[in-house]
Amino acid sequence: MTNDIPNSTKQLLRPPKNTSNSWFISFEGIEGAGKSTHIQRVASFLQNRGFDVILLREPGSTRFGEKLRTAILGAQTKLHPIAEAYLFAASRAQLLQEIILGKLEQNNTVVICDRFIDSSFAYQGIAGGLGIETIIDIHKHYPLCIVPHKTFYIRIDIETSLQRQIKRNMSKDYFESQGRDYYTKLIEGLDLASQLFTERIVTIDGQKSIDDVYQNIQNHLEKLLAK
Repeated sequence: MTNDIPNSTKQLLRPPKNTSNSWFISFEGIEGAGKSTHIQRVASFLQNRGFDVILLREPGSTRFGEKLRTAILGAQTKLHPIAEAYLFAASRAQLLQEIILGKLEQNNTVVICDRFIDSSFAYQGIAGGLGIETIIDIHKHYPLCIVPHKTFYIRIDIETSLQRQIKRNMSKDYFESQGRDYYTKLIEGLDLASQLFTERIVTIDGQKSIDDVYQNIQNHLEKLLAK
């Protein structure tokens, strides 16, 4: 994988200005990476530090977004990647406009989102074959051009993901039911995103123990909050 996207294209995406000690954070990773566990730990840590914490998920977290979530994840027929990309972008734009941007104007607030634009890079950009630049182009207009201040990508391999999914023994949604090759492409997409956006994305070794993973995240989080 190579970084062959011009800086001028990557710079179409930007984090919101921080004028009130408020932060926008996202978590990424394939199924079984432990995002939910660490989001809850980070939320508790931040609340103990005096921050108001807003927990969101993609797609969803608005009435409009939840309806799209149900439609996408419950799809019974194959969706075209461009349809997926615009559906996720629609949900994301509403989430930004309805919740995220307003919350970030409040003092000492942290918005944490389970998945954001990097999932589009992985799922539709690489696994879906649209390419990273197509996803950026879809997001070049405000408010879709707004990205998190920091993204924690919890990286695990395919075997770990499959083993953890078996242990959870939960029904699979539209994306989770895809095959091994699909998961390989998702990892490739998230890896590529982490190489393209090095200042924003922190890759965390999710193969380590839960406590080690969380400590790594907390160390990076403390550096962010100290800025």
